[in-house]
Amino acid sequence: MSPATQAGEAARAETTGAVLPPLRIGRHVIESPVVLAPMAGITNRAFRRLCREYGNEGRALEGASGATSLYVSEMITSRALVERTPESMRLIEHDPDENPRSIQLYSVDPATARAAARMLVTEDRADHIDLNFGCPVPKVTRKGGGSALPWKKDLFKAIVGAVVEEGAKRDIPVTVKMRKGIDDVHLTFLDAGLTAEAEGVAAVALHGRTAAQAYSGTADWSAIRMLKETVTSIPVLGNGDIWSAEDALRMVRETGCDGVVVGRGCLGRPWLFTDLAAAFAGTPARVTPTLGEVADTLRTHTAYLCDFYGEEERACRDIRKHIAWYLKGFPAGSTIRNSLALVDSMAALDDLLATLDPDVPWPGEAAEGQRGRAGSSRTVALPDRWLESRELSEEHRRTIAEAELSVSGG
Repeated sequence: MSPATQAGEAARAETTGAVLPPLRIGRHVIESPVVLAPMAGITNRAFRRLCREYGNEGRALEGASGATSLYVSEMITSRALVERTPESMRLIEHDPDENPRSIQLYSVDPATARAAARMLVTEDRADHIDLNFGCPVPKVTRKGGGSALPWKKDLFKAIVGAVVEEGAKRDIPVTVKMRKGIDDVHLTFLDAGLTAEAEGVAAVALHGRTAAQAYSGTADWSAIRMLKETVTSIPVLGNGDIWSAEDALRMVRETGCDGVVVGRGCLGRPWLFTDLAAAFAGTPARVTPTLGEVADTLRTHTAYLCDFYGEEERACRDIRKHIAWYLKGFPAGSTIRNSLALVDSMAALDDLLATLDPDVPWPGEAAEGQRGRAGSSRTVALPDRWLESRELSEEHRRTIAEAELSVSGG
């Protein structure tokens, strides 16, 4: 973005009362500088539709139009996409009104990453590609993928460069999502950010935790500030411990980041995108739904899953994991919670939801804060002798050649 454009957008933000100017991801202008984090098994087309509707509602409160936030698909493995497995083809589907169409790719091999990106670009299946270098799951890191991969600087550069090159053929911007590093001794985020910037990515997003932390402890927002001070020509997005709109505003104040990435904070709470749109527009309006309104949202989510899967039973199995998140803080009782967690049809869901008292008000603090399991810190599973060098050895080249075969995601 040119200095003149930056100055113009800053002036626009000040005039409208907005906290930040619109977020620019390549050719895309995201009016509310918020990104839905890719979450495996969560950010499918159904959940993205729900979040998008709430985000649009937040913009409508301000009388604004245009793209609200950026809603990214769950992680899709490049190899599965190249092989066109049925599940990977389902995962890259978008609603007709979903714009920009955003897909996150996982890869450990530059050639496979390039082939997957070329498919998305030439077949017009995406408007934005995000690259996953942040996954801390052991089955990913033990093969050198996810948050373990930026340690190998040449491999990281080759994958990013290959995907950026393919995207550029049709002006499809590429972004990178990453963590601080493997652990506090093996940090990678600053040099990875500079490499990504040099390779031509449109933005970088940093989760302020290491792979060793997983989701435990507290996100280190000072690392986001350091990355923002280091990477200066593209947007830097912050991720980690955003449980409310107020958290997002505080992250921006403390780090200077250009936008925020929201993951677990919206679990069972898609109206967070309404709050975020309002907050970044400079207004205090917040959503505090009654239990009846939450039940309606839960049912809508299930209906969208039915459309996504084309199968009611599978949709009901999927919604089960969301029940505790939706009901957090509400006095629903263990019997109804347990029954909802076993629901197997829309009719059964309707019967159970009808037993809830729709007039129970938003429980306030009891429903706020952390969502999802935090877990504890751990030793990161890595390929043997992975940390001995920042360059890729032939032994490790053979190891990662098998990595995508053992990682689901499509």
